[in-house]
Amino acid sequence: MRILRFILLLLTFAALARADDGYRLWLRYDRIADDALRARYAASISEIVVPENPSPLVASARDELVAGLRGLLGVKVPVVSRATRDGALVLGTPDDPWIYSVVRESDQRAAGVEGYLLRRLAHDGGHRTLIVANRPAGVLYGAFAFLRHLQRQQPLEGLDLLSAPKIERRLLNHWDNLDRTIERGYAGFSLWEWFYLPDIRSPRYRDYARACASLGLNGTVLTNVNANAQILTRPYLEKVAALAEEFRPWGLRVYLTARFSAPMEIGGLKTADPLDPSVAAWWQSKVEEIYELIPDFGGFLVKANSEGQPGPQDYGRTHADGANLLADALAPRNGIVIWRAFVYSPSNTDDRVKQAVTEFAPLDGQFRDNVVVQIKNGPLDFFPREPFSPLFGRMPQTRLAIELQITQEYLGHSTQLAYLPPLWKEALDADTFASGPGTTIARIVDGSVKLQHPSVIAGVANTGTDRNWTGHLLAQSNWYAFGRLAWDHSFTSAQIADEWARLTFGPDEKVVSTLRQLLLGSRETVVNYSMPLGLHHIQAEGHHYGPGPWVADRPRADWTAVYYHRADAHGIGVDRTARGTNALGQYAPEWQRAWGDPQTCPDEFLLWFHRLPWDFRMKSGRILWDELCLRYQQGVDEARAMQRAWHSLRGQIDDERFTHVAQRLARQAQDARDWRDACLLYFQQFSQRPLPAGVEPPAHPLSYYQSIKLRHVPGHN
Repeated sequence: MRILRFILLLLTFAALARADDGYRLWLRYDRIADDALRARYAASISEIVVPENPSPLVASARDELVAGLRGLLGVKVPVVSRATRDGALVLGTPDDPWIYSVVRESDQRAAGVEGYLLRRLAHDGGHRTLIVANRPAGVLYGAFAFLRHLQRQQPLEGLDLLSAPKIERRLLNHWDNLDRTIERGYAGFSLWEWFYLPDIRSPRYRDYARACASLGLNGTVLTNVNANAQILTRPYLEKVAALAEEFRPWGLRVYLTARFSAPMEIGGLKTADPLDPSVAAWWQSKVEEIYELIPDFGGFLVKANSEGQPGPQDYGRTHADGANLLADALAPRNGIVIWRAFVYSPSNTDDRVKQAVTEFAPLDGQFRDNVVVQIKNGPLDFFPREPFSPLFGRMPQTRLAIELQITQEYLGHSTQLAYLPPLWKEALDADTFASGPGTTIARIVDGSVKLQHPSVIAGVANTGTDRNWTGHLLAQSNWYAFGRLAWDHSFTSAQIADEWARLTFGPDEKVVSTLRQLLLGSRETVVNYSMPLGLHHIQAEGHHYGPGPWVADRPRADWTAVYYHRADAHGIGVDRTARGTNALGQYAPEWQRAWGDPQTCPDEFLLWFHRLPWDFRMKSGRILWDELCLRYQQGVDEARAMQRAWHSLRGQIDDERFTHVAQRLARQAQDARDWRDACLLYFQQFSQRPLPAGVEPPAHPLSYYQSIKLRHVPGHN
């Protein structure tokens, strides 16, 4: 019996050793299993050379290398202040005379402020490896890049990598509330423990900042764009200062959302009019107070006159008036204002997707130099597929940022797998033709078209207190991918998927290739089973989880689904050509020609730009109704295929992570069936056509799906 208990105990320990809750993200410095490779690495890295009294950022780089090499190689590599051995790993800047002597000035220029150079070079009959940069932040990013190189088991021989970020301010936007709920957050509560700060500081603050630094992210907006003025009071600013102190060694600056009515709510003024001198004086005083506590404060993010938020229009002023008020207060400290262009007015009855251009394009050239207008990737609201926002091509004299949503508000929350880089790349690579061919959104945002700075990219974060940070383990790939694209938007979705899979699940080629396939197809799968052929905004009301094409009775027409699909006996879709709302007229002539004719408009945007009869003949040769049904069925089939692909990895991934993902893929397959059945039954009322061959019959009548009322959905306050 004792022997049996001992064996059971050993088996339990073995199972625990293989368990992994995902907390380590992609920073998994597990021992390299290939003995020969590990030995080659160990022989090539004899010591870590760090200057005496390093800056906090270089100290972080040193500590990360010590921990990473100990984990990967199983040895503790000594840290010295001067190279003494062959195989030294040298950290530093061109201030070091030896580094200056071996690094070309052209490389120093190319590295810029935050870039880095990884180079292995011959020295005194042996070799040294350099991690050098012009500034300490670059050394930190280079250290992570070096460890990433080893994690992916790449050779050190011939190592020569120079990398610099294309965009200057690479931010996460947290829609976190002071009560620690998160608007559109699907991974638990907010990481920021406001009640305990500034005295009690969670170790997760460091781990969060370290994860951001590993991706080259250098800023975090702590609070919800639906802002609470209390964050600008002294007690809360002291709490923010504590977070800034935790983040600073990792190169992460804090930003805050500013409620436009704060001078009235917490300042005792009778107005927040941006042209009132007392209001300007109040903001100048508040900004000085912030910088007294947080010397490297980044600036304000503002949502104004949108969805009930206060703003300058309350006083008959413009968005430029409001933004410039804050910009003037921040300018002496090199702070910036990020002013969101997500606006739609309750009094404007025009097509909602036109309103950002209507409001902002006339203001081009009126914003201060430290104002950046932040535009969502599409003209509506982060849907599974939208054409790019035309506003990017309509403000040549204004600094523009792109806002991407990492959290999956309309793509199944953290229950469903949706790898988002293909969505983001569609926007970043889109050509606006604003300054001729090649004027892509990426080049507008990174400043290379306008030569305007600062350049900004923002991602609405998907992090929370769940042990694995993102709710769905595979949703970590979107946090990772946003950081990598923010650093270099030329990376492909496949490159990033492969890299993330290797760092997170190891080098096994079957595991990596299966994960890469899963990730790359997942977003299109969600499009197919939820909103294919250009359909949009047909999700359930409020929480946005699941189908709701019947949603009609809402306080505003543009909060309903029927406003966006307009299905009836004659057809479906919205005419946004010159014959309809003329939203297409906000795009360059090249896009008007490509998208204006339903015969040339790509299928993915067909019902976005066109209202068509149910028997419209598609490029496939099928009629529209049959094509729509088969796209929904394709989404269901693909969701089931994702399940099968994941199950093929049983035994090659630890049981904890395997089960976690398997359960969610099973739920996703069921959700896909519900989307298909609910939408096709609803639209069938109007088409009055049978389901084509190959489409499974619905499991329930339409009334069943319409009766579903989900309660306490995560992320819906």
